[in-house]
Amino acid sequence: MENFIVSARKYRPDNFESVVGQRSITSTLKSAIRSNHLAQAYLFCGPRGVGKTTCARIFAKTINCRNLTQTMEACNECDSCKAFNEGRSYNIHELDAASNNSVDDMRNLTEQVRIPPQVGKYSVYIIDEVHMLSAAAFNAFLKTLEEPPKHAIFILATTEKHKIIPTILSRCQIFDFNRIRVEDTVEYLEYISKQEGVDYELDAFNVVAQKADGAMRDALSIYDQIVSFSGNAITYKAVIENLNVLDYEYYFRLTDAFLDQDFSQSLLIFDEILEKGFDAHNFVTALSKHFRDLLVSKDKVTLDLMEAGAGIKEKYISQSAKCSPAFLMEALEVTRDCDVSFKAARNQRLHVELMLIKLAGLLSDEKKKDNHTESEPVKKNSTPEINSGPQVKPTEKKKVTETPVATRVEKSAVSSRLRSSTISIKGALKDPMGMTAVKNVTENSGGTVEAEPEQVSITATGRTGTFTQEEVLAAIASYSDSIKQNNPRMYSTLSNQKPVFESEYRLVYEMNNTVQLDTFSREIKNQLLAFLKNSLGNDQIEIDAILSEGSEGEDNNKLYTPEDKFKYMSEKNPVLNKLKQHFNLDFD
Repeated sequence: MENFIVSARKYRPDNFESVVGQRSITSTLKSAIRSNHLAQAYLFCGPRGVGKTTCARIFAKTINCRNLTQTMEACNECDSCKAFNEGRSYNIHELDAASNNSVDDMRNLTEQVRIPPQVGKYSVYIIDEVHMLSAAAFNAFLKTLEEPPKHAIFILATTEKHKIIPTILSRCQIFDFNRIRVEDTVEYLEYISKQEGVDYELDAFNVVAQKADGAMRDALSIYDQIVSFSGNAITYKAVIENLNVLDYEYYFRLTDAFLDQDFSQSLLIFDEILEKGFDAHNFVTALSKHFRDLLVSKDKVTLDLMEAGAGIKEKYISQSAKCSPAFLMEALEVTRDCDVSFKAARNQRLHVELMLIKLAGLLSDEKKKDNHTESEPVKKNSTPEINSGPQVKPTEKKKVTETPVATRVEKSAVSSRLRSSTISIKGALKDPMGMTAVKNVTENSGGTVEAEPEQVSITATGRTGTFTQEEVLAAIASYSDSIKQNNPRMYSTLSNQKPVFESEYRLVYEMNNTVQLDTFSREIKNQLLAFLKNSLGNDQIEIDAILSEGSEGEDNNKLYTPEDKFKYMSEKNPVLNKLKQHFNLDFD
């Protein structure tokens, strides 16, 4: 029985022309060989399975070939090429940096570099997974890499370029390998199948290429697995069954159910998917990709952005014609939100089912919006936008003088929506001085204000707006919030004590002690009074503060200052006075 050789080794490229998907890199290397501009060190970096080590071997073989072809390819007939093909060449040295990453390994390499090649012109050292070298090994290798012998060329290969120190990078020519496109992978699998006499379906190879995610080595490993599973006939059905990939047909059926607003059918299809053992999160991401492919299928210009076979593309084009761009955009938003919050959901199946229900209701939501837009009448004399300024009739304009503007806010106007040219109580509560609203009205209206019955009244003697106790308490709460950070003690006082309404416009606070009374009268009283006048539109408001009854008594007197606390404690325990005098303590 003949020994089996995996396709990744059997069909490994042996010249630049057979390298798949890296045309720009192979062309550059051949041009360097043609002009004899060979660098002392190269760095090949990129994802796994894209041909980094393969290109390094081909390059090493080609520069030692004695009879290069016109296209700068190795002849495969000279002694150097035959030695390389048979695996006995002493000009090419491969080192795995993952297992040889110490300083001693780099010292051995430095000693070996001094020996010139016996056959050929160059000694090529291919160091794979070079990012695995330790920092000390990099430093030991640095001098040799910077000034190697004329016959030595280094080719470093890595999948993680960011882990290589900058001093190494600066001494290498860097080649970034790309992921291999789906079309190139499918074409190479076709070539291998023809060589092996295997029948195939292009849609099957498209699934294999997408599963490989740009790595040719992974694609060839999957190819061998499929051949072992299905024999010499590779079908689309056999591939999705073996690789546990969800069939495209499920996504088309789901989209049809969404377009028909069939909630029950959507949930039944999802249940069928779960019974086949597919992961719900992978289903959500795949459904999102399906909507993306439908969106790009609506235009022939973007059709090439979809990675699928010709037969699948025709289905996408047919179904995309039934979907509006608005529906697809909304569907992408819904699936994205489900994908982001999937891991945080406790009941993940219900989470996905809610997504399906939303998708099935998208068209009905669009119809509701359209019907609402058509049935909504056009409002005349509607409230103008913020930046457009108020619309003022010539007969209703009144000039605003430099004296304070007086407004009278009626109770009926508080509950109604004020126009942009009027002064809002809520806006005034956020502005302690009450000047921002006045300034905005003056600037936006060009020095005029539109007068409205039951909303704004301008007088020359002062503001006499009416208010309720609830509005007063709300204004006091707003003011106390504004001083919370700078004066926490007064914030606590205003929050815990409610004023007494002695008359319609007179408020009285009862303070617990003289310290509290003095602080309120000195720091807060005038500011609070000005705030209430501007907020409530009334200049007749008065505020006073008195000591509550029994506040001077021992039981009712609260301790606020450090002196009060120490005095109280020392009366209970006279030893504290001695401690204070002995250690010369202060209250701070």
